Amino acid sequence: MRLSLIAGSANPPLAERVARVMGIQLCARTDSRFDDGELDIRIEESVRGCDVYIVQPTSPPADEHLMELLFLADACRRAGADRLTAVIPYFGYARHDRRASGRTPVGGRVVASLLEQGGFQRVVAVDLHNAAIEGFFGGAVEHLSAAPLLAAALRPSRDAVLVAPDLGAMKLAERYQAHLDLPIAVIHKARAGSSGVTVRRLVGDVAGRAPIIVDDMVTTGGTIDAAAKALLEAGCRPDITVVATHGLFVGSAAGRFDALPVQTIVSDSVVPATAPRRLQTIGLAPLLADAIARLHGSQSLRDLVAHA
Repeated sequence: MRLSLIAGSANPPLAERVARVMGIQLCARTDSRFDDGELDIRIEESVRGCDVYIVQPTSPPADEHLMELLFLADACRRAGADRLTAVIPYFGYARHDRRASGRTPVGGRVVASLLEQGGFQRVVAVDLHNAAIEGFFGGAVEHLSAAPLLAAALRPSRDAVLVAPDLGAMKLAERYQAHLDLPIAVIHKARAGSSGVTVRRLVGDVAGRAPIIVDDMVTTGGTIDAAAKALLEAGCRPDITVVATHGLFVGSAAGRFDALPVQTIVSDSVVPATAPRRLQTIGLAPLLADAIARLHGSQSLRDLVAHA
């Protein structure tokens, strides 16, 4: 079965880098919009009988990128593709994993249903906000971890300490600890509104140490801002590193980061509208290319997946 790799419009450079690592060409496709704004997509090459991988993070605007992903899948399915895999480096709506109150949707479950109904037999994602999202799918979900790639980019000092900015980041901090052999501190936070965060307490010794704050994503930067200030108040060195898989940097996030003594490392899973000045970006192409090649060859992904 021939492998076909297709790029969505959310992050074409990443798809191009994946294709380059794999030594293949991206499948030609075009898209435009009708006068009323409706999406028009065309696959310009034959995908009949192919094992198709569509690279499309559902980053902001998440709804548009999700709809495009579904349209690409439908075009491929109707053109005779044998197997469809959604490669979603950043999975939007992953924070919608439960009802926050009695009259709210579970957005992650809705997205999972749409992808399955759209014809995808499998999803490849990177550092989901909550691994429980896997349970929303009836089919296979390959949950990859970028922690090894990002940890390799760090050059921690002997007095460094890993910091989970909330309890939800503890598992991720443990993944980094496996590569860096550093102690872990954890911050207990409370959220006030969509972007407001207050720190309740800090557990762990950070005085005189260089903190490495690890998280799966940066959106508004509220969590990192509160964490960094709490660490400085606790006597840490004013030499803070932030490592996050997904750097969305929406709203005033870039300005928040520029006002802090932080160096930030993120992957290229998304293309942010703005970014802080002190930013290093690590490519996911080797990880995604390896995963796609193994899946196409029916090989194990054991050493690539994020173990909960």
